[in-house]
Amino acid sequence: MWAVARALWPVLGLARRRAAGWAMAEGSSAARPARRPKDVPRHVWARERRRSAGTGLAGPNTVYLQVVAAGGRDAGAAVYVFSEFNRYLFNCGEGTQRAMQEHKLKISHLDSIFLSRVAWPNVGGLPGMILTLKAMGLQRCVFLGPPKLQNYLKAIRLFPGPLKRMDLAVQLHTEPEYKDETMTVCQIPLTGKPLAAESPLPQSPGASSQGGNSPKGDTGPGSPRTAQQSLEEGKEKESPKKTGDKQKCASKHPDVVMAFLCKIHPKKGKFLAAKAQEMGLPVGTPAILPIITALKNGESITFEGREALGQLWLFLTAILEARLLPEELCTPADPGPVFIVLECPHEGFVDAICENETFRRYQEGLPENQVALVIHMTPESVLRDSRYQQWLERFGPGTQHLVLNENSSAVHNPRSYKIQTQLNLIHPEIFPLLTTYQSKEEEAVCSVPIVRGECLLKYHFRPQQEWQRDAVTVCDHDAFVSEALDLPDFQTRVKECKESLAAVPGNVGAYPEIVFLGTGSAIPMKIRNVSSTLVNTSSTRSLLLDCGEGTFGQLCRHYGEEVDQMLCNIVAVFVSHMHTDHHSGLVNILMERRRAFAALGQAFSPLFLVAPEQIMPWLQEYHNHCEEILGDIKMIPSQSLVKGCENIKPKAKWFVGSLLESYDLAEFQTCEVQHCKNAFACSMVHKSGWKVVYSGDTMPCMALVQMGKNATLLIHEATLEDGMEKEAIEKTHSTTSQAIQIGMKMNAEFIMLNHFSQRYAKIPLFSEDFSEKVGIAFDHMRVRFGDFPTIPKLIPPLKALFADDIVEMEERKEKREMRLLKETAVVLEKVAAGENKEAPCQKRKQAKNHQELSNKKLKTVN
Repeated sequence: MWAVARALWPVLGLARRRAAGWAMAEGSSAARPARRPKDVPRHVWARERRRSAGTGLAGPNTVYLQVVAAGGRDAGAAVYVFSEFNRYLFNCGEGTQRAMQEHKLKISHLDSIFLSRVAWPNVGGLPGMILTLKAMGLQRCVFLGPPKLQNYLKAIRLFPGPLKRMDLAVQLHTEPEYKDETMTVCQIPLTGKPLAAESPLPQSPGASSQGGNSPKGDTGPGSPRTAQQSLEEGKEKESPKKTGDKQKCASKHPDVVMAFLCKIHPKKGKFLAAKAQEMGLPVGTPAILPIITALKNGESITFEGREALGQLWLFLTAILEARLLPEELCTPADPGPVFIVLECPHEGFVDAICENETFRRYQEGLPENQVALVIHMTPESVLRDSRYQQWLERFGPGTQHLVLNENSSAVHNPRSYKIQTQLNLIHPEIFPLLTTYQSKEEEAVCSVPIVRGECLLKYHFRPQQEWQRDAVTVCDHDAFVSEALDLPDFQTRVKECKESLAAVPGNVGAYPEIVFLGTGSAIPMKIRNVSSTLVNTSSTRSLLLDCGEGTFGQLCRHYGEEVDQMLCNIVAVFVSHMHTDHHSGLVNILMERRRAFAALGQAFSPLFLVAPEQIMPWLQEYHNHCEEILGDIKMIPSQSLVKGCENIKPKAKWFVGSLLESYDLAEFQTCEVQHCKNAFACSMVHKSGWKVVYSGDTMPCMALVQMGKNATLLIHEATLEDGMEKEAIEKTHSTTSQAIQIGMKMNAEFIMLNHFSQRYAKIPLFSEDFSEKVGIAFDHMRVRFGDFPTIPKLIPPLKALFADDIVEMEERKEKREMRLLKETAVVLEKVAAGENKEAPCQKRKQAKNHQELSNKKLKTVN
């Protein structure tokens, strides 16, 4: 009988498919799906359609976790979770966006961002990330984290621009668990105990709050714990009023860390169509759909041939029945892996973790609660703690453990290392090789196997649980050199350059020294970070001109293990204006600078902050609700340093005198420039006679010319290329030639161009105004006044190194010029056509007026 059924299925199937097709055709006009609005991103539209169709929680086929930042001091710790439905980011420190862009981790598809703690290493990259999401068309983003997160998001809304208009939704742990198409996330709040140094009674710097559980070795100079203790000791010295405010804030929001327990939705078994066909089931027809659904849901069903065949049962002599079991026709279901993202900042949180009931349920060995992976954002001192090690052991051998902390030496921006290695072939002193910051803390020995984090290391949860290292970043110095040497004409141009430099008199004084830390605009790029320039006036004094996101990371890569001394050398920071790419690295500099003083055993002193006074509401808000920072700055409003200003307050006036004395300066002056409201340039004149002028962001500005008269060095923005003057006006920036002309008008001895648009990732287009007085800034470029004759001679080898990029940019420029010509021609044609139409009308109007005038005269005569 089964054979008869099998023979009849194709006939029935064809009929059913035709009937279904006719029905669909008749109803197609009514059931046509809505079209995607242009302002809604494609992935957002697809997600909403899945939800409306009710297919959201079927479980994804592919899920993996990837390390974005491996925990190093220069990058922090961040992980990215991917499924075909959703993308997530856990923590977003400075440099996270840059790393994601470089490694093609799609920022535009982020659905939710999880923050384990409101501390700058975790949240420092959020302002830039949110601005990028807004620019990509995302109107809403969901954030999960501790209560202080609401205060932080409120604080960054004080930044000018689109942040004010972005829907930033916060889901706290008191609300229902987070659920979407990929997974369910439970937030687990952990309240820590204060370390010994945080207690009201004074403690010695090396004291441990946990007795013998924490060895003395983790409190040495430079360790995170020593820095934390020094930070707390510094805070205790604040005024009684500030201390009272601190206690008031602490009572509202105790130090809470949020752990995330993530359960990926179960995946139903795969229906075995070939086997079903062998059994005579109606594969390929609508009748099979309810059978597949039932079997995938784990239901055993009785398949009746009479019911499936409809009216054909009249022609059969018996009822065909079969008992269908899920295990016969489906692969086993995947119950859904569990993973935990956990930050334990110090030993004060260990008890809260070990005693947590939610964690204990997932350590009992039950199959449905088996944890696949725990991500530990944990310092070595905590890993050494015997309580924490016992807690790790309770997960059992089936759980993997990934550690992200400062002992990682992973390289997160290999493109930057590659370019610098190749530039170093042109001039080793001006383009020094990059280094990395290596933690001096000894690695903990754990009782369970752990995996140390590396940038782009993957752990696959589905389809199969396994580690994958294929994408892990590697810096191959020899490969970078070989690639450059193979470029046409490169070796020839380098040789010619070195021969020409031999004739240049060698008169290079050590100071002042200019180190370009960020030469890009708007958002961090693979090769150019956002605005920051370090001016080393002597071996012990440095000044930062702007401080965009990732400035501290750039210092780490430039100075390596000397970074703490460089931070102590920085006595002042100048912030030109309130755009995010010029100041969002300031808080990290303040925090790391305090840590550096503790590491080197030096007495702490606040730095001078020369900035628009509009920066203070943001700093005040962050200080009151997130982390205390105002004790680290002495504020000098930029407005008070404009020539002729008489409104300077006595305290600020005293700060200015101290600033000049610290750097041995004769003058530090600002002027308002043409960019956004309250945008400033600055000029510093040393007692020895040299003068450095920094434009910040501006259109061509005569006030800057007047302030910068006879400058030794002008550092001027050149955001756009020549031919884009209209765009430069719209964005209130300068083109290459405009920047050079400003330098010529002020009679500057040399001009360094920086702040290049993202369209010039490696090198800008050269204008006809380039001369022996103009140079192009690159990240990590080191310039002294004696290098001025050398820098223009580097242009031929630079053109050879970036020949392909220059050709591509010139082609884009030609296409743009052709498009503009066509648009101009169309406009002229329309104008001409309008004039031709107006001419006959004008003649008819004149004739009519003449006729009316004649009639009037005739009436008058009559």
